[in-house]
Amino acid sequence: MRVLFLSDLHDPRIGSSVRQIHQLAAHLRAHGHATELATAVTERELVGLLDVDGLRVHRLFDDSSPRWRGWTSVAARAIHDDLERVLAGFRPDVVHAHLLHAHLGYESLTRARRAGAGVVFTAHDVMTFCYQKLTCFHGGPERGGTERDYPAYWQKCIPCQRLRWNPWRNAAIRRVLARDVQRFTVVSDELGAAIRANGIRVDRTLHNAVRLQARLPSADDVAAFRARFGLSGARVLTIGGRLHEQKGVGQLLAMLARLAPRYPDLRLLVLGRREVYEREFEPRARSLAVAERVVATGWLDGDELQAAYAATDVFVTPSICFDTFGLVNLEAMEHAKPVVATCFGGSPEVVRDGETGFVANPFDLEGFAGAIARLLDDPQARRRMGAAGRERLVAHFTIPRLAAECLEEYELALRLARG
Repeated sequence: MRVLFLSDLHDPRIGSSVRQIHQLAAHLRAHGHATELATAVTERELVGLLDVDGLRVHRLFDDSSPRWRGWTSVAARAIHDDLERVLAGFRPDVVHAHLLHAHLGYESLTRARRAGAGVVFTAHDVMTFCYQKLTCFHGGPERGGTERDYPAYWQKCIPCQRLRWNPWRNAAIRRVLARDVQRFTVVSDELGAAIRANGIRVDRTLHNAVRLQARLPSADDVAAFRARFGLSGARVLTIGGRLHEQKGVGQLLAMLARLAPRYPDLRLLVLGRREVYEREFEPRARSLAVAERVVATGWLDGDELQAAYAATDVFVTPSICFDTFGLVNLEAMEHAKPVVATCFGGSPEVVRDGETGFVANPFDLEGFAGAIARLLDDPQARRRMGAAGRERLVAHFTIPRLAAECLEEYELALRLARG
């Protein structure tokens, strides 16, 4: 089978979802399928073909501003003519679309259908009905994060988006998805519930997956990492990924302030861009008197990132937005680390509360910090839950499982497209 992936991003070093696309493509190629990727770049000098770890990548130009994606994502633009040339040259049986809200847009699905391909769309986020991270559904701290108001409507969206709000956007997206996509999949059941609440059909949940590392860091690797970042002898709490208020970094600093008096050896390891931490969050850490407890590594990948996970005692994902899945949860579980995860979104489908870690409400600072403390106090529980988490990962969240399910979807899409 010939599969063309669509994604606005193409560098596997910059995000878990993109890394998963590359891992899925590599697995398919190893089993006799042909794969290519069409992506967008915003600088003309980057346009052209690129080989990324054996995946042929078509870089197409689009300089649309992400700020106005509510309008541009549903419009036909020059990038779609370039995509038609890729479709004509590769002649895919199936086009599998992933992240396309900023540049490739929904018109790319229409072009794929016109080219005769079966079209599969995997929603990794809420942007089929929302313009950004979904933050308005839970009622915020005033309601303790207890609501689940998923439908988009103008009374919520206009105050949030103002001139960026497009009154025709969501209807246009629904129309394209219904007409041009044979199989619509989501990465978590809860994301499916949110999308269905906005009038979009969901055919199946394809939970995310990771490719298991050929080698995990040794005890010496962990000791060297800890020594490098001043973590020797410390209990290490870790957060990773894109550093943003909606990812709960501010909540976690407040929790750290509650935990610090009880654990003099506690350190918070922040895996993300150091400049973002220093600009957005270090002033708050200083105001809470925990800045000296925070170790901001800067962006890590490869062996360094694996060593960071291995050096962790408790991994946390305290997002206060709708966190659709949380691939970093799986990456921590691979290293047999217990996870304390947000209750918002798909994390409860990954982290089993009381078995592989805990699921907690990040607006409940005492409750979330209490779940962390239970693990900090009990090394045996950390080992037991970490081991259970790795077993769960191996059983349910690996690339071979995802590839088998995707191939089922590809066959269905191709049959529907031809029928």
